[in-house]
Amino acid sequence: MDAPDHGHADARTALPPLGADELNRYSRHLTLPGVGREGQQRLKAARVLIVGAGGLGSPTALYLAAAGVGTIGLVDQDVVDVTNLQRQLLHGTRDVGRPKLESARDRLLDVNPHVQLELHPTWLTSANAMELVGAYDVIIDGTDNFNTRYLVNDACVLLAKPNVHGSVFQFDGQASVFATEHGPCYRCLYPVPPPPGMVQNCAEGGVLGVLPGLIGTIQATEALKLILHTGETLAGRLLMVDALSMQFRSVSITRDPQCPACGTRTLTHLVDYDAFCGAAGPATATAGEDVTEITPAALALRHARGDDFDLIDVREPHEAAHDRVAWSRLIPLGTLAGAMSSLDRSRELVVICGSGKRSADAARQLKTAGFTRVASVTGGMLRWSHDVLGDDTTF
Repeated sequence: MDAPDHGHADARTALPPLGADELNRYSRHLTLPGVGREGQQRLKAARVLIVGAGGLGSPTALYLAAAGVGTIGLVDQDVVDVTNLQRQLLHGTRDVGRPKLESARDRLLDVNPHVQLELHPTWLTSANAMELVGAYDVIIDGTDNFNTRYLVNDACVLLAKPNVHGSVFQFDGQASVFATEHGPCYRCLYPVPPPPGMVQNCAEGGVLGVLPGLIGTIQATEALKLILHTGETLAGRLLMVDALSMQFRSVSITRDPQCPACGTRTLTHLVDYDAFCGAAGPATATAGEDVTEITPAALALRHARGDDFDLIDVREPHEAAHDRVAWSRLIPLGTLAGAMSSLDRSRELVVICGSGKRSADAARQLKTAGFTRVASVTGGMLRWSHDVLGDDTTF
């Protein structure tokens, strides 16, 4: 089991002093073995970033503020909706319609006015993640979508910051600590996202209101242990909670030596996570733009008979390293615009990705740029593996 990642607080030679009010406020910590005065000073010196001020972010932020974590950053651009109030305890009825960061600020400063809050009214994106994550010691992933989970993970791995993960759905929850020095990362557990539409979100499937409180409190506990250098964290373990039976169990997870993020280290920069997860992003073309499609079987037949076309694989290099059509050309979707000048406009272009989502987006980009003969491979490499190779290999 990995030792806790100590974060940046270790590099500080002088820990901040505690005032008289703080000594009184944290008296139960000061007498607690493993915390004491020095531990409380470490908490005051620590900087924790919470991504998401919703169901998981609410209990995490409340308990970290109450514990005396000196600086808490919050990333969220949403406003409070009445449906949030069943589980997001940072916000109240009077806050409906307000930005979540505003109600979170008021609530947290009421809990502990000694805490410094840094509010980031934005969504975490590939453009800002490195700067935001890099400014903190411990990162709390309180998000509810695969796009941002992979983004948080990759930024944490690249910047060597511990990622305290949590997720909830219906009556089940999970928690772990990823991206420690020797431990696994989120990609080791989930190498690729599920196909779009396969997994319901909480709005579709629901969530027991107390469950985010349970998982978020576990996340706060893990963050405190990382800062205090005490106890055994969930690094290398996945804790699973079944609220219906009230059973807790954990399974060991190890670093995957082939993981592109923390194993081979072939992932050297943040990618387009909307595209990677097959979700609509800001650059996705509007609905109604037709894309010509071709099945993998038809594509294989056309290649076998010598038809003249180029096959473009728009996945990331670490994805294509797993399996790739030998006669394809690799041009990641994020680099397609810059590579268009190298493509032959007189030839037909066929585009392939993991599941067919990114290739359709790429086909639209190419058509917009004036390429007239473009097709997208239906089902991508997932269907190619099944229909052409005759197996169920995933992409």
